[in-house]
Amino acid sequence: MGPTLNIAAVARRTGVPSDTIRKWEQRYGVLRPERTTGGQRRYSEEDVARVEWLKARLGEGYRIREAAALLGSASLAAAASPADLRDALAVAIVRNDHASLIALVQQTLALNRLEDALTDVIAPVLAAVGEGWETGEISVAQEHLASGVVRAQLERLLTDARAAVRGTAVLACAPGERHELGLLMLAVLLRADGWQVAYLGADTPVGDAVALAEENGARLLCFSATLADSGARLHDELDGRALPPGLEIVLGGRGIEKDVDRKPGIRYVNGDLRRSVGALRKLSL
Repeated sequence: MGPTLNIAAVARRTGVPSDTIRKWEQRYGVLRPERTTGGQRRYSEEDVARVEWLKARLGEGYRIREAAALLGSASLAAAASPADLRDALAVAIVRNDHASLIALVQQTLALNRLEDALTDVIAPVLAAVGEGWETGEISVAQEHLASGVVRAQLERLLTDARAAVRGTAVLACAPGERHELGLLMLAVLLRADGWQVAYLGADTPVGDAVALAEENGARLLCFSATLADSGARLHDELDGRALPPGLEIVLGGRGIEKDVDRKPGIRYVNGDLRRSVGALRKLSL
């Protein structure tokens, strides 16, 4: 379907005044309306998405000139498909294009449902980067660049000010475990799902995490381990440890033994992000 919306409709949809939309279009060329035979502008859903993306960046403290430059630098339609976004991110990483990488990650998060952005775009790209690093197709610097950009955007989302309705969840990587972006994505999704999240990050001693969870009255303590050595250390430190009453210990990741949930008070979750959030939600009911 071609452009069908007039500027008043775009203003109602986005909450951005018509005068502002017109100014963004004329000064920065960020919208692409068509003209009717009578000369009236008609906007598309892509134009709506662009206005919403720019509005979100302004809310984060960007100036409109900076936001418009970011949107333009990605050379990608704002309403691109997940496959298009994955491809564009891969190109930006290979080219060491920092500005486009930031813009594309922001577009992905702003223009998709959060769980779709993470599971359909960000997670597959990070997995491909990891595989590329292992085969030598991606350098350490390129892997660090991609990880750093994603981490910065995810950490910003963790500051979501909405009320916590499911209780507190503490998330930590197992001792010795430094691969944390998968756990950070889960933390962001849990925050969006109504949890108050205390994210402890990489290489966290089990005793410290348990103590913090107890002090904060947490209902969940989630550990992640992608490496077998990290998973083994986690198992060893949990064995025989007295756990606070009412605290659910949840383990996940490739480094975790699958029969861990046979132990009292410990559960195993190792699905994709969507399934993990659903499984953890049930523990809050």
